[in-house]
Amino acid sequence: MSFYIGREASKLWKRVCAETTTEINLLAENWKYLLGGLVCQYIHGLAARGVHYLHKPGPTLQDLGFYLLPELGQDNAYISETLFSAIFLSFVLWTFHPFIFKSKKIYTVLIWCRVLAFLVASQALRIVTFYSTQLPGPNYHCREGSKLATLPRPESVLEVLLINFPRGVIYGCGDLIFSSHMIFTLVFVITYQRYGTRRCIKQLGWFLAVTQSLLIIASRKHYTVDVVVAWYTVNLVVFFVEKKLPELPDRTTAASALLLPLSTKDRDGRTKEENHKLMNGNSIDPADWRQRTQTNGKILEDGHADSAMNGA
Repeated sequence: MSFYIGREASKLWKRVCAETTTEINLLAENWKYLLGGLVCQYIHGLAARGVHYLHKPGPTLQDLGFYLLPELGQDNAYISETLFSAIFLSFVLWTFHPFIFKSKKIYTVLIWCRVLAFLVASQALRIVTFYSTQLPGPNYHCREGSKLATLPRPESVLEVLLINFPRGVIYGCGDLIFSSHMIFTLVFVITYQRYGTRRCIKQLGWFLAVTQSLLIIASRKHYTVDVVVAWYTVNLVVFFVEKKLPELPDRTTAASALLLPLSTKDRDGRTKEENHKLMNGNSIDPADWRQRTQTNGKILEDGHADSAMNGA
């Protein structure tokens, strides 16, 4: 028994080391994109902090969701935050699963470059929207009579730049349209929908996204319009940004698992070589066809080939 455990631990350690080497190489090539995405996350937090100084409390606006959904109350507001934290943590752990499990479908660095691109585009639209019109916040700490409804004038620039994380994020006001929690939730669910392999988890992800939407409204953290706008805006952003991004390399074959993504020049050269073979009546190596079993970077569920792609 101890021998078996030792052997499996050795295999796991070798797998982790090999994956770490691959990811470091990818990080060396893509660190600028990751750093830029993280900087934009800070800018988004800074913008949300800034609009809090402009927020003016007032009567809560009429909202259909407030009429239909019972109010959870201030003591139960943690429920939506707990669900969001579970979704966030689960997605982060999934992006690092290639370091542990044999079924490697994604590269961690490349998937986070993609996720950050979706987040940055969505958050840029969000910043423009909530600075265009400041609505009175429906959250409890944003209502009239609350000391947190409007921030006092800052005494120094450093006070603004530090954002007061995480309290400043949790108790923010004014950054309403559209919901930041829904941006993260939808980006994570859509990403797993395209690159995950478990159908049951995909279905669970969409169920949790709908549940998160209802909890946000029931907690009075956002108006219904904030959630509705997030649903169609994030999906459209992902749809259009996805078209501009290169396809993720396929890791379903042993050969592709050892290769790093090809540059645009290499891909063009390879395409010309394949066309030249076809024109001369030569066939293309079957291994090359196996590397193209995904469309627009989409991983097929449970590793099975799509029947439509095989002409069936």
